[in-house]
Amino acid sequence: MSHVSSHAAHGQSPLRTVQVLGGGSAGSSAHVRSLTAGLVARGVRVTVCAPSEAERAYGFSDVGAHHLPVPRSSDPASVAALRVACADADLVHAHGLHAALRASLALSGRRVPLVVTWHTRSYAEGARAHLLRMLERRVARAASVVLGTSSDLVDRARTRGARDARLAAVSFPPPRRPVTDGDDAERARNKTRAELGAVDRPLLMAVGTLERHRGYDVLLDAAHAWLDLDPAPLLVIAGEGPQRGALQRRIEAEGLPARLAGRRDDVADLLHAADIAVLPSSWESRSLLAQEALHARVPLVATDVGGIPELVGEAAELVPYGDAPALARAVERLLTDPERCAQLREAGSMQAASWPSEDATIAQVLSVYDELTGTF
Repeated sequence: MSHVSSHAAHGQSPLRTVQVLGGGSAGSSAHVRSLTAGLVARGVRVTVCAPSEAERAYGFSDVGAHHLPVPRSSDPASVAALRVACADADLVHAHGLHAALRASLALSGRRVPLVVTWHTRSYAEGARAHLLRMLERRVARAASVVLGTSSDLVDRARTRGARDARLAAVSFPPPRRPVTDGDDAERARNKTRAELGAVDRPLLMAVGTLERHRGYDVLLDAAHAWLDLDPAPLLVIAGEGPQRGALQRRIEAEGLPARLAGRRDDVADLLHAADIAVLPSSWESRSLLAQEALHARVPLVATDVGGIPELVGEAAELVPYGDAPALARAVERLLTDPERCAQLREAGSMQAASWPSEDATIAQVLSVYDELTGTF
């Protein structure tokens, strides 16, 4: 029996927690849903403060939370709504930098422990980079404990003044829809490949917001080399973002074997149809694409940055960020080496099995809550 459930069993009121989610990336939203389900099952009362669209997509109330719609902006109304939500909380847990800033403002003048999970790193240039550093410092210092999803995020939190920064156990969020097996899986795979236009050619899959730090410009540089292959593989990039126009213009002007698929809610199906997954980012922590690729036994070529080496171990081909020729060669090698692909599939399954379970993730969070509330 956990501390929390024994606490409830002895007639004391259950621990009241507030989970604060900002914009909510797919990774952090899935994590909060999983965490909420585990906490509720263990007798913890959970309020999730998140935008309404996050509730619609992830169903926090379906797993026993009270959902309070709070817009993602940092306007006074948003902070005021959080202040009300946190009025009787024993502990507040914010996910992401902007959610943590709002939570710290809402808790101003109150002695309520604040746990912050840094799921990823924010990006800014010029004057905004200075503002971002100030924001990171403010959040790091306001938190009782910072949980970083990769070792370099833990180091970053420490350099920003965190009193207590630890590596977070974060489980792989299971796909929202189960993938079929056997003949059905093969039919679904062929259907997806036909829809994307990759019936008689290899399919390369990249997934993520179309932003500069994702490295898609480098990926398109690499795609030039694949024009010489017969058949040329098709590169499909699923995601939406500010770089869409620039990327589309390049694809058309340079005649590249690539297409932008837009935002998709069937990423698991896309990956199962792919021959190779590609992750060209300048930085990642616990990349959702890397986790999904290894889990789906799809060979992965990724950049050797941030938390990726720690996450994938020996189960992916790693290349330096920004090195288009190295990226192109790594993909070409896998396309012509079925034995290496088979090795990566096996290694991927083993690596995925080594990641923290949902129970381990919840146990770590509960132990942090126990430390900070001292009620057990």
